[in-house]
Amino acid sequence: MTELTVAGISKRFAGVRALNDVTLEFPGGAVTALMGENGAGKSTLIKVMSGDYLPDEGEILFDGEPLRLHTPADARQAGIRVIPQEPEIVPHVSVAENVYIGALPRKGRALDRATLNKRIRADLERLGFERVISPDTLGSHLTPAQRQLVEILRALTTDAKVIAFDEPTSSLSEHEVEALFTLIRRLREDGLAVVYVSHRLQEIFQLADRIAVLRDGGLVGVRDAADTDENEIVRMMVGRDLSAMFARDHAATDKVVLQVEGVTSDDVRDITFDVRAGEVVALAGLVGAGRSELAGALVGDLPIRSGEVRVDGRRVRLRQPSDAVRAGMGYAPEERKAQALLLERSVRDNTSLVVLDRLRRLRFVKRAEERRLTREYVDRLNVRTPNIEHEVRKLSGGNQQKVVLARWLARKPKVLILDEPTRGIDVGAKAEIYHLIDDLARTGVAVLVISSELPEVLGLADRIIVMQNGHITGELDRADASEEAILGLAMAEDLTTSLSEGK
Repeated sequence: MTELTVAGISKRFAGVRALNDVTLEFPGGAVTALMGENGAGKSTLIKVMSGDYLPDEGEILFDGEPLRLHTPADARQAGIRVIPQEPEIVPHVSVAENVYIGALPRKGRALDRATLNKRIRADLERLGFERVISPDTLGSHLTPAQRQLVEILRALTTDAKVIAFDEPTSSLSEHEVEALFTLIRRLREDGLAVVYVSHRLQEIFQLADRIAVLRDGGLVGVRDAADTDENEIVRMMVGRDLSAMFARDHAATDKVVLQVEGVTSDDVRDITFDVRAGEVVALAGLVGAGRSELAGALVGDLPIRSGEVRVDGRRVRLRQPSDAVRAGMGYAPEERKAQALLLERSVRDNTSLVVLDRLRRLRFVKRAEERRLTREYVDRLNVRTPNIEHEVRKLSGGNQQKVVLARWLARKPKVLILDEPTRGIDVGAKAEIYHLIDDLARTGVAVLVISSELPEVLGLADRIIVMQNGHITGELDRADASEEAILGLAMAEDLTTSLSEGK
């Protein structure tokens, strides 16, 4: 079977060592999980393997023979494919054209659509995705989960020998995750070397044969998944025990800060709930339940057709996001790169974005005050950046999320809505964000968290509101909540339908 080996790989950026003498084998017929905190070197190692980066030292071996990878095209030709966390999709062409882009069948100069349709349908059926995605859907109409699947299809319709998955389940539903895992197991049985990067420990132990841990650019060790446990892997990753990750001071008061009454939009209907000062309320549910759409309506990004929203007892007219900001609401969306961050701008620019009105004199921003404020919150949130003028796009995912949170802390909101706040973030950064949420609640902020990770929901929330198909199916207090209870409410209508059909 094929074996890919990275031998003595080191890589530096502007004097910072991202990889330090890493030697690691990726054997065929096995799933090797690559784990580590953000900034540990995982992405750099994957980019060296895919030809995006040239190593400063060391070499890549394919079945013992040196492999020269000067460009990504060299890696693809050698049979190495990477499924990136942020898919690159052409918006105005179909799924079929996106999958075979660069290798479209032609009849003369024209696209041979009959052959294209026949090929894509055969591949979807072969890979088990025929019910998940339509080959005719335009790229611009795909959900985040479907965009991820298009990238996976691109790789698997070629003669790949090594496939690296970078956080592939971050946008997938439970059904899609199961289809992906079935596919990865099939690839393993076919003798491919599978590299799997994820921060989700449960799925790592469900899927991986071997777990390799990086920390500070070096290889800490490799463990057989059957011979280790989550606690050991976490200690290897962060060098400390995170058993108190969800320790919280429950500081909810009787003061209602956010009131949502009968809110109906294009995607949700008749939503009523409240959040008190110092309380953390979680919105739970399966992908497509309408949680993100509700958040968009509450912050003025999506129109509300009926109902009302009150902050501190005052009705808020939400015509645009700036109305929500003025009312004391903050929002960290799920897609931080696309919806929250100015990637080409600095940490300073991104942090001060919603407080410029408080930093200006006449029409000019007081730069010294802006820099002071940015440094204060960068230090408070432990944002790992060379300096506050560093471009946000160059930060790890966890540090990018901290910049988004720093922005809202600087604004001092009364209500903070966090949509999947730890998506694609390592376990160490998760612990820091959980402690930050606890700190915010203790200062009296009303926090609304949307999360698809049930342990996170159970660990963080004082109350849990469960949604399905755009409406609320139930509410659970912390003492009564369990994974089974949440899933029962998240699938309430499906279960009712199944029981009715079984009669």
